[in-house]
Amino acid sequence: MFTIEHEFDSTIVTLVDEGDAPLTEDVTINAFAECVTVEQYDARTDRVEKITLSYNQLRDLAAALDLPEGVYRLVPEEKTGPA
Repeated sequence: MFTIEHEFDSTIVTLVDEGDAPLTEDVTINAFAECVTVEQYDARTDRVEKITLSYNQLRDLAAALDLPEGVYRLVPEEKTGPA
């Protein structure tokens, strides 16, 4: 299950683990204009861990989920205007 909320400066997606036990803590993804943060509470350390990704890193992560093992570099597509 997941939720989506729109705040003033970001969109927040929360992923809730509904699978079989043991369940993991919710994952909160904050999409800001300049970056994306991923947060999850760690009960072992009693802290919220945060990872910050640029949109280039997020694009690479999305591509990597569907690719076989290897080394890759994505080349951004050229944007073309009206002819």
